[in-house]
Amino acid sequence: MSAERGWTSLSSEVKFASQWFEVRRDAARRPDGSHGDYDHVLAPPAVTVLAVDERQRIAVTRQWIYTHRGPQWRLPAGRVDDVDTEPGDAARRELAEEVGVSATDWSMLGTINCADSLTNHRDHAFFATGLRDCGERRLEPGEADLELHWLPVQQVVDMVLAGELPHAGSSFAVLVAKVRGLL
Repeated sequence: MSAERGWTSLSSEVKFASQWFEVRRDAARRPDGSHGDYDHVLAPPAVTVLAVDERQRIAVTRQWIYTHRGPQWRLPAGRVDDVDTEPGDAARRELAEEVGVSATDWSMLGTINCADSLTNHRDHAFFATGLRDCGERRLEPGEADLELHWLPVQQVVDMVLAGELPHAGSSFAVLVAKVRGLL
């Protein structure tokens, strides 16, 4: 049993678990003393990488996203695996796997909560420059249709503003970098 800010977790039951996420039902006591059940998803954290080359182009991927039933533009991204000691390790791995490049300069843009009424899922966004080829891309089976595009910075900013880059981590990374004057 744990309590935070007047909320008390009374019990927690796993309703479904897979290698990707877990669905739980928690019984909780609210700050006003009433009780309720909360169904939520526990998911590992993820990373998104805003990689900008020397020609001021951004690495952007396009692939079919099963849950959205259509193709989607997004920045290179993926989950933080158990082998990653911290999110930056996952960011470096994802950039190499999806884009085939490494970066000499990295900075953290921030972390965004994704659908926080439904899940604890967080996306850590990174800015990468000083790009250099590190060999062939290493796509996972679910990424066989992943296309890599190098788009001008302003085009990617315009895509975010037009709602054409709906992935939360991607839009967050682009907007934060733009506001900070990195783009």
